[in-house]
Amino acid sequence: MSTNGGSNGQARIGVFVCDCGTNIAGKVNVAEVVRFAATLDNVIVAKEYKFMCSDPGQELIKASIRENDLSRVVVASCSPLMHEPTFRGATAEAGLNPFYFQMSNIREHVSWVTEDPDQATKKAKALVSAAVRRVALHDPLTKKEVPVRPEILIVGGGIAGIQAALTYANSGKKVYLVEKEASIGGHMSMLDKTFPTLDCSACILTPKMSEVGKHPNIELLTWSEVKEIDGYVGSFKATIRKKARYVDPEKCNGCGDCWNNCPTVITPSERIIRKGDVIIKEHKHEQ
Repeated sequence: MSTNGGSNGQARIGVFVCDCGTNIAGKVNVAEVVRFAATLDNVIVAKEYKFMCSDPGQELIKASIRENDLSRVVVASCSPLMHEPTFRGATAEAGLNPFYFQMSNIREHVSWVTEDPDQATKKAKALVSAAVRRVALHDPLTKKEVPVRPEILIVGGGIAGIQAALTYANSGKKVYLVEKEASIGGHMSMLDKTFPTLDCSACILTPKMSEVGKHPNIELLTWSEVKEIDGYVGSFKATIRKKARYVDPEKCNGCGDCWNNCPTVITPSERIIRKGDVIIKEHKHEQ
């Protein structure tokens, strides 16, 4: 059987038009559409059937492919969302590459939305003609399996990014959480109450921030930005630029000496230390 075309290299196309009970045939003159399809270039056979998606309808397609040495298939029926896999499967079972199939939606796009039967039939002819011209240009495609990296990259460490990271991490996936600021928390960390319940913002956010920091499946990349992403679905590669900290986070104990002695402009310029009822304010000046 030919897989690309007939003996002269031309596509041999079969057109199959579905009545869909009265869903299509009640508005579209299906017999007229079939006669029209038979006159189109490269169309070898054109047939009508009451329910093309049924087993007998699929057998009709497969038998026609074998008997007429078809190299392309067009089915004019319902939405591809519903039955494109069905007809691709029938095409493949008859020995053709399933991507030599083209579907034309003359139900949702024609009969269900067109009041005048003559206009509906005219539009159905136009869509079938377009499908025939298109399928003649199809190239064979093949499916392949490739290894997929299950890691998750989340950009932004606000409350949404934090919750997403925890959800994925708790499902067992490795998560990279990238935040451009020095700390996660985002805008929620600046709020006192949350709308509309007026719950304490810190009471909700702080435990989640703590969990992110110690979760074994989350790698937290603060003070970092995504510079480039390339690759494809299942195998993306991200380039992350980490800003200079001038502090080793592995050795930091929060003593604050780096804050006092840093020669650069620091934000915030004021640090508040609470010791019981005493509030000590330390100011940082530019040097």
